[in-house]
This record gives sequence, C-alpha cells and structure tokens, in this order.
Amino acid sequence: MSTQQGSANLNLMIKAARRAARSLVKDFREVENLQVSSKGPGDFVSRADIAAEKIIREELMGGRPTYGWVGEESAPVEGEDPTRRWIVDPLDGTTNFLHGLPHWAISIALEHKGEITAGVVYDAAKDELFWAEKGAGAWMNDQRLRVSGRRNMLECIFATGVPFGGRSTLPATLADLGRLMPVCAGVRRWGAAALDLAYVAAGRYDGYWERGLNSWDMAAGLILVREAGGMIGPLRESDDILGKGAVIAANNQIFAPFAKVLRAG
Repeated sequence: MSTQQGSANLNLMIKAARRAARSLVKDFREVENLQVSSKGPGDFVSRADIAAEKIIREELMGGRPTYGWVGEESAPVEGEDPTRRWIVDPLDGTTNFLHGLPHWAISIALEHKGEITAGVVYDAAKDELFWAEKGAGAWMNDQRLRVSGRRNMLECIFATGVPFGGRSTLPATLADLGRLMPVCAGVRRWGAAALDLAYVAAGRYDGYWERGLNSWDMAAGLILVREAGGMIGPLRESDDILGKGAVIAANNQIFAPFAKVLRAG
C-alpha cells in the first residue's frame, strides 16, 4: 500500500507535513550553528515553530476551509463544519530541536465527531513518515506497522516523558518509575510524545505513558497505535484521554499488566 492510496484528507495532511518539514530542516541546520552564539537559539526556535504552523495551517485550511483548527502556536478556530477539526503540533520535541538533537516531529491529526480518524507524524530528520487512517492500518513510509508481540513485562521497554521545570506531575511520574523499573527491561525518555506513540505503533517500544499532555501532543499518535493493533487507555480509567492529557499505550498482551502497575499509585 502507498500513501497515494490514502484519502484526499490524508494526502493533504502529508503534503502539509512535508512542506513544513522543509522549513524546519533548514532552520534545524541553522539552530545547530546558534549553539555557540552568545544570543542563544531560543527565540530562533520559537520563530521556526510559528513559521511551520503557518505553513501547515495554510495548506490544511486552504484545502478544507470549513474545518475547525486547534494548533499549539495559534488560537483555536471553530469551523463552519462543527464535526471536523485539525489538531496540529508543528514541532513536537522543541527542546531537542533547540539543542541540535535530531529527534523531533510534525504531528497532524483529523478529528471527526470527537474521534481521531487520521494522523500523520513526520520525523523529518530521519525521513520517517508515520501515518494512519481509520480502518486502513498504520504505516511508516510504505511499510505496514504492527505493535510488538512481547508478553513478558521483564522483556519490555517503555517510554515516558519526565516532567521538568517544577511541573506538578513530577512526583506522580517518579512514583510510576519506582513501581515500573523493577519489573521491566528499561524506560526511555526521548522528549517527543508524538514519536513515542509512533514508536509503540512500530514495535520499537512496547508501551508508553505520560501525564500533562496537550491534545496536539498525542492526537495523531493515538490512531497510529490503534491502527497498528495496539491499545490506548486513560491513566485513570474514567478519564477522557484528550481532555485530561494522560495516556497509556501498549501492545494488547502487555497493556493490562502495564496499566495495573501505573494505576496502582
């Protein structure tokens, strides 16, 4: 299967991601050079982020002017079509980008009647385009994705984001790590939630959890995991994932024991 066989909406999302990626890759080369300047790259990265969102918004809203919009860098828009909206993070992994680390992505999702129906996560530095559409599976470039098949927690590698800068979710996350580390093969913290979810879909991670996320951090990643055969759930069973911003993702075999460890806190 090729991305060309996707819906018109999906192809529009991919076009937007690739166009924004060209701008970000160019800026990424420059931000690496700014590491040694006295001015520092902070403002530069903010401009790169905003410029990328502008490109994505032009493409998506130009192609579908009646849809709503939620983006990290701009005010939300209620569309003429109240059932559909774009959910966009133009640069997930900004801190990595800021430090010249090639692990960041563009995340674009389409929501229809409260359900994510298509998602694109593009790791431009590695040219890995993760995409999924409801009922059509999950893919990386033209390779079909499946979650891992591991069943034993002691063989599993998990991912999360460790809160920084005095965030209120730090104590709970440290408690999670205290319960999880003795019963697994390791935990990774790579600093890009969209890619963490894409890696669960690709079987690179066996599971992922995190608190304090925004909808644009994870919307595209959620459908990637589901369409790759994985499971998604809230950190607290009665919560709404996008609304609360706390998620657990894993393969089907490991989801229950993984969630049990995390929900024991």
